[in-house]
Amino acid sequence: MREPVSERRTQMLEAAVRVIAQDGVRGLRVEKLAAEAGVSTALIYYHFKDRAGILRAALEHVNHRAQSYTGGEDSGDPRTRVEQMLLGELQDTAFVRETSVAWGELRASAAFHEELRATLRTATDAWNSDVETLLRQANPDIDAAAAAERLTALVEGVSERWHSGSLTLQRARELLAGAIARELG
Repeated sequence: MREPVSERRTQMLEAAVRVIAQDGVRGLRVEKLAAEAGVSTALIYYHFKDRAGILRAALEHVNHRAQSYTGGEDSGDPRTRVEQMLLGELQDTAFVRETSVAWGELRASAAFHEELRATLRTATDAWNSDVETLLRQANPDIDAAAAAERLTALVEGVSERWHSGSLTLQRARELLAGAIARELG
């Protein structure tokens, strides 16, 4: 029985995230992606057109994956929700680590792949906006936009240090929790 197109596309995007997390953007080869996904290279090209299309789609997919574990509950006070959202990026699970490493690889490659910048900017702006909204609800007297940018940038930085072994997970979470407390006053 044939899988629906959306399931097949998701299968290919999951494989792309795995390959990018393991080998980086430079290590992403269409042949390797096809083998990892268990599909033909022709099917990869059919769905994504070219390597740039694969990278853009993978970036969007990584962003959706991250939302699945940082979206948080709509219940609870805004301070708790912002802590859950940001600290959710620092979990020692294979899914979160793979998502985070792939995000970092895609972000870094945007310096050399201009076609990724718009997608990356949109995802980053949406994340900042979500954090800004919660920060403003938690403390209307702060510059929530600036605080959101500082905090999301810190998440990315401590995440990369944790993944590379420069920080322990506990220390990364402590630094982030302290920064959230300082931003909220």
